[in-house]
Amino acid sequence: MSISLLLTLAACDKKTAVKPVEVSPKGMNAYQMVTGDDTDEDRGKWDTLFNTRAYVFGKEPAKFLANHMQMLPVGRALDIAMGEGRNAVFLAKKGFSVDGVDISEVALRKARLLARDHKVTINTINADLNTYVIKPEHYDVIVNINYLQRSLIPGIKRGLRRGGIVVYENYTVEQLNNALGQSLRRDYLLNANELKELFKDFEVLIYQETNDGKDAVASLIARKP
Repeated sequence: MSISLLLTLAACDKKTAVKPVEVSPKGMNAYQMVTGDDTDEDRGKWDTLFNTRAYVFGKEPAKFLANHMQMLPVGRALDIAMGEGRNAVFLAKKGFSVDGVDISEVALRKARLLARDHKVTINTINADLNTYVIKPEHYDVIVNINYLQRSLIPGIKRGLRRGGIVVYENYTVEQLNNALGQSLRRDYLLNANELKELFKDFEVLIYQETNDGKDAVASLIARKP
């Protein structure tokens, strides 16, 4: 998924459209807003980012998730930093019971609307991931796409049942060499082989690092022993 550094918002009230504005959080660009750690003070900025009729990142699931659905045991799933629900709704359509957690209530409302449009139900959780505790041994699948919070890794591991699957994808430091990534903070990016190392105690089923000149990502599917 390509993410422009100049994401704009179509902020509208009930009657009058307002000229789109660029989101520029202090010390961060819009790209970093959707790939870095959350803090409570950023909640309003996230709400502003998603406060548009359009779905900022679209309605289709991440390709890595969609392309490997056959590897996932149908059951209870958690979508971390769910945003507007594209991956959570996709999982629900495949028969999963889905919890989705995100700091933005605006994004969660859009996720519920998307679920309604697809005639499925998802459970939305409004929480700051810096303090959110994943229920231990509760999930068959945990999905983490385009969000890096290293402190969550132990919770992800605990949150999976034995035999459960984690699907994880995030940008790597190679993104700094791409046009859309030159101003990113390095600590929001994975180092080479870091993701694989973080889950070295799991059975790694798929691991790859790719860079097509636009997006440099590490992608992993691993099973809890």
